[in-house]
Amino acid sequence: MSLHYYSLDQIAQKLVLDAKDRNSDSLNQSFKMRMAIPYGLERFWGEHLRLQKKEQAKSDYWKSTWDEFVDIMAKANVTIPNEKVKVDDIKSVKNMSQKLWELDIDEQRVAIAVLTQLCDSLVWWTQRYK
Repeated sequence: MSLHYYSLDQIAQKLVLDAKDRNSDSLNQSFKMRMAIPYGLERFWGEHLRLQKKEQAKSDYWKSTWDEFVDIMAKANVTIPNEKVKVDDIKSVKNMSQKLWELDIDEQRVAIAVLTQLCDSLVWWTQRYK
């Protein structure tokens, strides 16, 4: 077994800088992302939908973080669902949520650990750039 370096810190820095460039008010979402993780992947993923209609910059930050997370997990040979979904498309929301809930329990645990580390880095970089 070998150790793989997935550049979580560099990815987090880029996400924070991109969010700051879009709208500095969205940076507080880093803390909310970190707090959302214990509630599960579906709730973390779904937060961008909640923000989609009223706070697009914040929604974009959540979604770009999710997209990066999915890419990181793919490098670790864990497939995380990531379908394009609009908040008003209830069928697609249900379908995507179901796919997340159906992930193997070991894959869920690994995913939660990686997402936690990514969000810890987001919080760190947010504190530096605020």
